Amino acid sequence: MRELSIYIHIPFCVRKCLYCDFLSFPVQEGQRTERISSYGNLLKREIEEAADRYGDYQVVSVFWGGGTPSLLPAETLAGIMETLYGSYRVVADAEITIEANPGTVTADGLRGYITAGINRISIGLQSTDDEELTRIGRIHDYHTFLETYELARAAGFRNINIDLMAALPGQSVSSYRKTLERAAALKPEHISAYSLILEEGTPLYERQDDYRFPTEEEDREMYLLTDAFLSACGYHRYEISNYALDGYECRHNKVYWQRGHYAGFGLGAASMVENVRWSNPATFGEYEAYTAGLGHGDGDTDGDGDADEDGRQQEHTQKAGSYPARQVLTREEQMEEFMFLGLRMMCGVSPAEFEKLFGRRIEDVYGDVLCRLYRQELLVRVSDRIRLTARGIDVSNRVMAEFLLD
Repeated sequence: MRELSIYIHIPFCVRKCLYCDFLSFPVQEGQRTERISSYGNLLKREIEEAADRYGDYQVVSVFWGGGTPSLLPAETLAGIMETLYGSYRVVADAEITIEANPGTVTADGLRGYITAGINRISIGLQSTDDEELTRIGRIHDYHTFLETYELARAAGFRNINIDLMAALPGQSVSSYRKTLERAAALKPEHISAYSLILEEGTPLYERQDDYRFPTEEEDREMYLLTDAFLSACGYHRYEISNYALDGYECRHNKVYWQRGHYAGFGLGAASMVENVRWSNPATFGEYEAYTAGLGHGDGDTDGDGDADEDGRQQEHTQKAGSYPARQVLTREEQMEEFMFLGLRMMCGVSPAEFEKLFGRRIEDVYGDVLCRLYRQELLVRVSDRIRLTARGIDVSNRVMAEFLLD
């Protein structure tokens, strides 16, 4: 049976972080219960109506992302999980993750999440320096994070991820080292460590001249420090920005990097099944109209998409109740994604798998590119796999761009 991962998007947050360009919206506490309840009903309808499309799949992971999913009351989440379990084949050992912001959970709520089936929690720490947290608009301080982490352990979570960020405004190499030391000392099963990217249109992007950001040399030093320090603490790097103790790699995120099947539910959620990609409406009004029309027979709901003889995308007009506009990936686009997503993982890509999927030897498609990157010592072939070298990881964006086909 084919495997499917499910992403559930919760767009609500207490306050939008200054660097955030995700699809999320602050919601006042007085309006929160009503808005979350209404949105939860829309989610349940979408999840139920899509079930027939995935009858031949078994669900191996579920990821509650946002926004701040931990704003959901446990009973609301449990109701949506009940709908999910009742509509899909969810394997007994499925990895089910919820993202949480420090200060947005309670002991009872966390226990309720576990009762509902959540078995992994990802806590957004970012930094242990309170001044750095304030500069990027986080709602918590380090002490609040520690309380949240301890509550999660006490509730019974045995698989915890901590999110960290480098290259923050006002951050130094020494302050980042302290963040790494404090995070690793807690022995979470997983650590994600990303460098801040200033996204145009965010408040931090507009105010960047008000801050001193780490230099390129300092940013690189933080980057190298992350790998060296976490490796020494027993974490293995399995993706460019992700580290895990043995047996705790994130199954859900690996689906993205390995081009597996995933279905997204909720506002703006993205899906990719059988090389067809689509996204849900990104405004509440459009999403409500879309879910209201589900099950009425409008649009193509079989998930196979429509393409001309060259595999190029056909345009679809989106209307209330219709299936969102889809992109049918061409064979060339599939090859590109196989390479630049797969190379993000430390194990790299398999030439044998490439040939099995596409009916062509990887050298026949990318021979010149591979030879050039081998000579530049950015890629290496070890046994039956091709992967980035340490030098290649440093310039990974440049390496990935080499695999775009004309």
